[in-house]
Amino acid sequence: MKVVLKQDVKTIGKKDELHEVSDGYARNYLFPRKLAVAADSTAINEVKNKDAAAEYHAEQQLDAAKALAAKINKKTIVIKAKAGSAGRLFGSVTGKDIAAEISKTTGADVDKRKIVLAEEIKAFGSYEVDVKIYPQVTAKVTVKVEE
Repeated sequence: MKVVLKQDVKTIGKKDELHEVSDGYARNYLFPRKLAVAADSTAINEVKNKDAAAEYHAEQQLDAAKALAAKINKKTIVIKAKAGSAGRLFGSVTGKDIAAEISKTTGADVDKRKIVLAEEIKAFGSYEVDVKIYPQVTAKVTVKVEE
């Protein structure tokens, strides 16, 4: 018997998947616990519609991420910092500082956790920083630390 799962079932599969199970298992276990419904045309159409909607939303998010990456890619961000007499900064420049400066200069909101620092920024100079906007979308930003 073909069933569409309404919840994750450990031995069968994940929610909204179509599976073939024995008649007794479906009648005596899955249906009474409301873990699955019979795979009739309406249930199959619901699954197809949910898959299409999820694919559409993922595509929209990818397009938005690419647009954001194009907006901030190859930009130079200038951060003012205080330093001691030896030229070392008091503290360091963090992802939070970089994200705030990106949002201030370009108007694009970037989460501080998406900024990947190859090394700690504890001195003046220019640094290449990766901004991972989406799993396949990465932008490069130059951070220039000045006094």
